[in-house]
Amino acid sequence: MSDFELNPFYELIINDLVNRKYSVVDTFFSPKEIELLRANLKLKRELQSFKKAAIGNNDGQQIVEEIRGDSILWLDEEHPDEVEQMYFDRVNDFIQYMNRTCYLGLQGGEFHYACYPKGTFYKRHLDVFHTDTRRTLSMVLYLNDEDWTPAYGGQLALFLKNEQGVEYEEIVHALPGRLVIFDSKIIEHEVKLVNQPRYSITGWIKTR
Repeated sequence: MSDFELNPFYELIINDLVNRKYSVVDTFFSPKEIELLRANLKLKRELQSFKKAAIGNNDGQQIVEEIRGDSILWLDEEHPDEVEQMYFDRVNDFIQYMNRTCYLGLQGGEFHYACYPKGTFYKRHLDVFHTDTRRTLSMVLYLNDEDWTPAYGGQLALFLKNEQGVEYEEIVHALPGRLVIFDSKIIEHEVKLVNQPRYSITGWIKTR
């Protein structure tokens, strides 16, 4: 007899992904864990150089500030610190659960810290490349300061279609601790103009 138990919280996320191709949850990490991740990002930003984010994959990356204005630092899963290990443990637990229940063939991911200075944005785009389609699920975990309000901008706009095929924007506010997961292959999205520094861990769960 298998001792595998369904996880009701994960099941809600999976149900969202199946039915509408995205999920927004505010309790994937605890407030204390978000506080630790936020402090870690800010510490890394002081000690290491975040690089201007580029567009395109490794074969043709370009920095185009008219398209995106964030700076990033990749997380190294082979050499994480204690806080990053906590992040990877939680994400990998979710990946293993999805593989066991949905048979998606997921195999880890790639994640980076992201900082959007005031006045920056990321224009509409799709996360999957023509030459590399392994990205399956996009994940954004907001690490903004606790006093963050929607007036600070930086919303995530998901471009969706209703039952009649008419496109509309689903706006997700970048509230601290909020996690957004969506289909990398079909959902175009953008980051609206940022009015206060905006922090996150952003990345992709990939197939083999």
